[in-house]
Amino acid sequence: MLELNDLLTKAGIDPAECMVMRHRPTERALRQALMWLAEDQPQIYNAYQCSHGPVVEKSLAKAKWLVSFIGHKAGQAIFVGLYSVDGFREVTADQFWRTRENKQLKELGTRGPVERQTTRWFDLRLSSRMSEWKGRLVVTWPGIERSWWRWSDRNSIPVLAIQEDSALVKEMPDWSEMVLQWAELESLPSRWRGAMAQWRGVYLIIDEACGKQYVGSAYGKENILGRWLSYSRSGHGGNVELRDRDPRRFRFTILQLVAQDMPAEEVIKIESLWKRRLGSIDFGLNRN
Repeated sequence: MLELNDLLTKAGIDPAECMVMRHRPTERALRQALMWLAEDQPQIYNAYQCSHGPVVEKSLAKAKWLVSFIGHKAGQAIFVGLYSVDGFREVTADQFWRTRENKQLKELGTRGPVERQTTRWFDLRLSSRMSEWKGRLVVTWPGIERSWWRWSDRNSIPVLAIQEDSALVKEMPDWSEMVLQWAELESLPSRWRGAMAQWRGVYLIIDEACGKQYVGSAYGKENILGRWLSYSRSGHGGNVELRDRDPRRFRFTILQLVAQDMPAEEVIKIESLWKRRLGSIDFGLNRN
């Protein structure tokens, strides 16, 4: 049976120098977005794995390589990349949160340094070795899944499959089934963005803190993608009733798509109909 150590050896890598990690965040939004980040925003994905708790720090400091996976199905993991471990530096919590990558990870729920004055920030450099397996190599993760990191040479990690296409980005759902949290908007896969840039119609935002709803519409050059990205940047998209609310509790769905050439006034009429049907003016977050 082919194992991960066989692939490492073939690539000229000593398994005894490799730490293997299977990332599966407990935070829901981050767990949802992590594969998207690995595919489209690798610098943010790498930032996620550059700091750890004290026990992992001590072990990673001894490694020459990090073999990075993301938890797939139960007992499985998808290969992301091979990273050289080129040392580390001590950073304060303030320095940690000052970086753009960690700011975005914070919006997705990452906790970062907890009750520590400093943490080690590892210099992880993505190697071109084994890059052809990114998103395609699926391994069996033996033993207890909570044991998310281990030394490669001390473990048998069987290769389950080498897929034709990358599994890092899930197939885009139908528009009627799409439900996104605010923190996920900035991390949308590029494959999804291309389609959403063509969508125009009426959307719904629910404030999960209270259940109130906001109905909006998107048309012209912005379409659904452009409108939702404006919420991602500002948190409120210029809407008065959303300004003083926590956007991290916003849930985004689509109520209706319309033809790409539908005039703006017709789209606004449909938006007004949805406002009446849902009562978002009388009982929700629409002012008019």
